[in-house]
Amino acid sequence: MTRKLYIFILGLLMAIPAAKVEAGNPDRQGEGGAPQLLMNPWARSAGFHAMNTSMVFGVESMHLNIAGLGRINKTQFLASHGIYLEGTNINTNSFGFAQRIGKGGALGVSIMALDFGDIPVTTTEQPEGTGATFSPRFFNLGLGYSYTFENHVSVGFLFRSISESIADLSGSAFAVDAGVQYVAGEKDNFKFGISLRNIGGRMQYKGEGLSFSSSIPLGSGSYNLASNRRAAGFELPSLLNIGLSYDFLIGSAARLTPLGNFTSNAFAQDQIGGGLEFSFKEMLMLRGGYLTSVGATAEGTPEQSLYSGLSAGVTLDVPVKKDAPNGTRFGIDYGYRASTIFGGTHNVAIRLSL
Repeated sequence: MTRKLYIFILGLLMAIPAAKVEAGNPDRQGEGGAPQLLMNPWARSAGFHAMNTSMVFGVESMHLNIAGLGRINKTQFLASHGIYLEGTNINTNSFGFAQRIGKGGALGVSIMALDFGDIPVTTTEQPEGTGATFSPRFFNLGLGYSYTFENHVSVGFLFRSISESIADLSGSAFAVDAGVQYVAGEKDNFKFGISLRNIGGRMQYKGEGLSFSSSIPLGSGSYNLASNRRAAGFELPSLLNIGLSYDFLIGSAARLTPLGNFTSNAFAQDQIGGGLEFSFKEMLMLRGGYLTSVGATAEGTPEQSLYSGLSAGVTLDVPVKKDAPNGTRFGIDYGYRASTIFGGTHNVAIRLSL
């Protein structure tokens, strides 16, 4: 692939957001829907505050930058559990699978579901509760593909189905993600990434929960009339990530990687931040990051976004057989993200790489 084609791919992905994603605008905060699309369920990237756009790979790339999907040896399985905003009793459960196909292609599938627990049913007549409970069903399913050209440029696209429902009300939508990663340097030290996420149509709730019956007087009597309220539609929370990183190799066993990332949100303030990862023999990795909202410290500007401040994480990734370090590997990840409300988000994951 020629250098002109590299430039064309990067330019294309940078041009698309100009038509689809507006600059960060806190005045639009709360107008977008499907907030589950902004939840990062994976532990490794959580330790970076999900700022590793340039270096994410494998299954985790399907929630950050789909271009990194194929940067695995052959096959990867990943399962994760998260405590979302500790104190809310909301949990996330996720599973993903990635498989190299052909010379440079990769195919992946991921699913994320939210667990809200049992919520008491209340009505206008019984505001203290009816004794019954319900649990919303929120999940999204993604199918992604990426292709790597000469190990330097990788591009990817992902199609995602979103579903949110309770017993008598539901809403669904489809979204598309696109991304690119560029790797350069004598030992592939420099990495650059762009991703555009959650581009799709409007989402609208429908169902029997929006209908009601009323009594219409007619002469000396009345009759019942069933009516249906129409719920307003809402847009998906589109965003654009731009990130870069550089690997500083320390001898033959250690690596130190600083990274930076900028996020342009369609329905919230833009965010910028950086992180650092230390790796020993690619088996033990310690990472941390700091994220802040652009302009949040200026007088008269809104407060910080939900995720602001520090993040931290650790990874243990070891070969199953000591005499085959490049063979099957088993990994455990943990990540923590500080939040402006509640007690932050915890994620833990297990990974099998073949």
